Amino acid sequence: MMKLGLGLYRHMLNKDYYQFARQCGCTHLIIHLADYYKNQIVTATDDQTNYGVSKTKDPIWSLDSMLRIKEEAENYGLTVYGIENFAPADWYDVLLDGPKRDEQMAYLKEIIRNTGKAGFKAFGYNFSLAGVWGHMKAAAARGGAMSNCFCADQLNLDAPIPNGQVWNMTYDADAEKGFMEDISYDGIWDRLKRFLDEMLPVAEEAGVELALHPDDPPMPMLRKTPRLVYQQELYDKLMDINRSPANTIEFCMGSIQEMQGSNIYEAIEQYASQGRISYVHFRNVKGKVPDYREVFVDEGDIDMLKALKIFHQYDFDGVFIPDHTPEIHCDAPWHAGMAFALGYMRAAMHSIQGNPLKEGDKDA
Repeated sequence: MMKLGLGLYRHMLNKDYYQFARQCGCTHLIIHLADYYKNQIVTATDDQTNYGVSKTKDPIWSLDSMLRIKEEAENYGLTVYGIENFAPADWYDVLLDGPKRDEQMAYLKEIIRNTGKAGFKAFGYNFSLAGVWGHMKAAAARGGAMSNCFCADQLNLDAPIPNGQVWNMTYDADAEKGFMEDISYDGIWDRLKRFLDEMLPVAEEAGVELALHPDDPPMPMLRKTPRLVYQQELYDKLMDINRSPANTIEFCMGSIQEMQGSNIYEAIEQYASQGRISYVHFRNVKGKVPDYREVFVDEGDIDMLKALKIFHQYDFDGVFIPDHTPEIHCDAPWHAGMAFALGYMRAAMHSIQGNPLKEGDKDA
């Protein structure tokens, strides 16, 4: 059975948001422990502004912390399905192949073991140097709703990344002046392979799926750094470099639709039929790189009902979350936008699965 979920960022891990999720019909959560979004989701960034300073070895990653969050969510009838994204300060030398790589890998393995001990099934990650970068805010969705847009011609795409920054965050504010060293496509894939070859056995033993998010935005190069999965067929390369069953996909429908030459329905069919999708970011867009905008779930280029039917056809039983969505003009823009998306998703799932959710049924 397909599961309706909500992604909650660190500042949202409290009773008010748990209650909101349950009232909207959610049964599952994807939680973010890295502290990159404060008051605005997908903060507008450019070569002068990033997501802020990343803190290393935050106590929130401890098993006790995960168990506390799990218990709090369960008090509202919610199951934590997974965690999304490491803190950049905890793995910058894994991404950069720097001197602290082995030390940081040991800590990441501890995080994955804690994830499994807490009973969480998935850990999403984005293996990227530039990270999620270059989005801007504009009244670009239906009715002038505020949404995220990417317009390459309004950005300096070749702006180099300063030392002390990676994944669009600062890990060392006192780093020596200069810029990130150049790396080739083969080089970034080699770093990913080395990461997976070391981490996947730990994930398998812990019962955790590692789920790779596609590049967002899916440009082949960004800020003079190569990207990994900027076309849908590059997920085949991910599968080929390590065949572990724990090597899975965080299937972001918006990011895949934004890719040049992509076919979202073929991608769903291919990877759902292989059992390689861990969980789904269910969002819609208009346009493709280098120019696109995020829109309401029912107004974009993807036929979302058709997409859900393909997931159902291949018996996908993971979690769908809206990820992010345009904000509705009112006193609670995030809540209203999310409630709209979740209502659409809940109704569509019930229509396709033919079994309306009974109150308290957490498996539907």
